[in-house]
Amino acid sequence: MRLTRQTNYAIRILMYCAANEGRLSRIPEIAAAYTVSELFLFKILQPLVENQLVATVRGRNGGVKLAKPAAEITLFDVVRVTEESFAMAECFENDAADCPLIDSCALNAALRKALGAFFDVLESYTIADLAKERPSLQLLLGIDANTGHAIAN
Repeated sequence: MRLTRQTNYAIRILMYCAANEGRLSRIPEIAAAYTVSELFLFKILQPLVENQLVATVRGRNGGVKLAKPAAEITLFDVVRVTEESFAMAECFENDAADCPLIDSCALNAALRKALGAFFDVLESYTIADLAKERPSLQLLLGIDANTGHAIAN
C-alpha cells in the first residue's frame, strides 16, 4: 500500500503546527519549510479543517493551528480523511461481484487482515509522537523557537 502525496503533506502540516505549538503557522512558511507550493498545501488544508484536525484564523495575522492537542490526533485520523480508497486489490472494490471466489477467497481475507493491522499501527501513533524532538524539529523546519516564525536565511 502506498499513501498519496496529499496524505504525506497533510501529516507534515500537522507536524509543523505541533512543532510550532501555541502559535499560528502560516502556509507560506510551511510551504517554504517543505519546498512545496502554497496552492498544494491550501488544497490539502480543506479536509483537515473540515474534519477538525486544523483550525484556521483569518486576517492579516492569521494562520493555522492544530484544532486539538497533537497527542489526540492519530495518523489514522489523517489517513482516513486524506485517502480516497483503501482497496488493496480489485476484490475490495464494488465490481468484485465478477470474481467467482468472492464469497470464499482466502486472498480477500488475508488482505483485509493486513489492512486492519495497518490501520491498528496508524492508530497507535500520534502527531505528538512524530513531533517529540521539538527543538530539533523546529530547527529542521526553520522555525524560530522564540517567535514561531520562519528563520530568515
